[in-house]
Amino acid sequence: VFWLHQGKDKPKDRQHVAFTARSRAEVDAFYAAAIAAGGKDNGGPGLRPHYHANYYGAFVFDPDGNNIEAVCHAAE
Repeated sequence: VFWLHQGKDKPKDRQHVAFTARSRAEVDAFYAAAIAAGGKDNGGPGLRPHYHANYYGAFVFDPDGNNIEAVCHAAE
């Protein structure tokens, strides 16, 4: 899980950070670990064909409200 935060105040502008996963199983593991660590669901693991046919991603909000994504582009 990847969280960054400095200081006491939460940032005003939220960011979207995406990590490339080698497999869909890694996307699933990212999502499970992030939720277990206190992340908030922003889209569970699954295909997102509106991006492209093999786009398999998961999204969570970190404690500061940033959108953190893991995505696999491989066909499985």
